[in-house]
Amino acid sequence: MYEGIVQDLIDELGRLPGIGPKSAQRIGFHLLQADPADVRRLADVLIEVKAKVKFCRVCFNVSSDVECRVCRDPRRDGSVICVVEEYKDVVAIERTREFRGRYHVLGGAISPIDGVGPEQLRIRELMTRLADGAVTEVILATDPNLEGEATATYLTRLLKPLGLRVTRLASGLPVGGDLEYADEVTLGRAFAGRRAAE
Repeated sequence: MYEGIVQDLIDELGRLPGIGPKSAQRIGFHLLQADPADVRRLADVLIEVKAKVKFCRVCFNVSSDVECRVCRDPRRDGSVICVVEEYKDVVAIERTREFRGRYHVLGGAISPIDGVGPEQLRIRELMTRLADGAVTEVILATDPNLEGEATATYLTRLLKPLGLRVTRLASGLPVGGDLEYADEVTLGRAFAGRRAAE
């Protein structure tokens, strides 16, 4: 569509998740019109983040050090591990300020259609962490979709024989939602996970 490097820029932006062709074009033209110092700052940060960000050697969360902030915190409960699919899930859970244990980032979810099986995830590393017997509960906080459910089911079957308490995040209706717009699976889970009224 556009000449040379401009089209290359739009194509590269379009490869980013959640950025479609129109968004890539808008961002590309914004960058062309932006102050060169702003563009240089963005480029420098992109290069620096690739060079400096590591993965925690314990839980595989993103970190600027060998171990992430959560794993270094002695106040965290080491007997509870919350298993999540991605790094962004750790941030989401931390924002709630409800969880005081530690994490384990799988690096994805089981998805045969995408060629992702258990061996492509950090399940072996999770099993190694559980070997010393210090962990008593594993919370499975995978996404409530087909891949997340498959991953949770696989992990449950793997972990139950170890004598651990294996729990799954509750799911159901969002606060402020309408029943008529809820899908059958969500509504069914809301019924299954109901609790006593307070």
